[in-house]
Amino acid sequence: MKKKDAVRTLAVDIGGSGIKMLVLDATGNPQTERSRTETPNPAKPEPIIAAITDLASQQSEFERVSVGFPGVVHHGIIKTAVNLDPDWVGFDLATVLSQRLSGKPVRVANDADIQGLGAVSGHGVELAITLGTGFGSALFVDGKLVPNLEIAHHQFRKGDTYEEQLGRAALEKIGGQRWNRRLEKALASLEHLFNYDRLYIGGGEAKKVTLDLPPNVIIVPNITGLLGGIALWQNSEALGR
Repeated sequence: MKKKDAVRTLAVDIGGSGIKMLVLDATGNPQTERSRTETPNPAKPEPIIAAITDLASQQSEFERVSVGFPGVVHHGIIKTAVNLDPDWVGFDLATVLSQRLSGKPVRVANDADIQGLGAVSGHGVELAITLGTGFGSALFVDGKLVPNLEIAHHQFRKGDTYEEQLGRAALEKIGGQRWNRRLEKALASLEHLFNYDRLYIGGGEAKKVTLDLPPNVIIVPNITGLLGGIALWQNSEALGR
């Protein structure tokens, strides 16, 4: 039996445009190069699981799996999947993927939750948002996750939600300058709503942020969405496991 401090985790990030993964050691340090493939279209469960198993076969050995999913997840079962396909709703991703990966244990959480777990300091009120195909969010209090926080589909401005105003489709439609102005308004709104000590911005479109950010707002690299995967095993209590 492998010692606990030698257990390796395959960290998987399912996104609206790409699926990424790498292997982490027991302390969360990368052991392989990140691999990526385009998210299948239509983004239904079977082709995405097939893509994950194919990528996993190209990685080094691992003993367990962490998956970040763009939607609400409860005990490995998908509850919402707005930016993928309706067939995901009610799908037991943890069980099915474990079966496909030779019975290795799998834990699944919202992708923004994992991004936040990889970024937070563990002190005070910390909010993580992800800017990508959609808009993700995760709230932490002294390092403990407040589960299933979904800001994305709440009204933000002009009758639109945060996701409608700040998702990739909006960015492509209105351009970076207007999108950044919207983001500035969103950050002000979220600060008044949560009175956070720190806010972390991640996701594939974080590189498009050109605002002069205050000291307590930090842009984190996109790979944080994978590096946080180890926390699904280290912080299982906070995730309701």
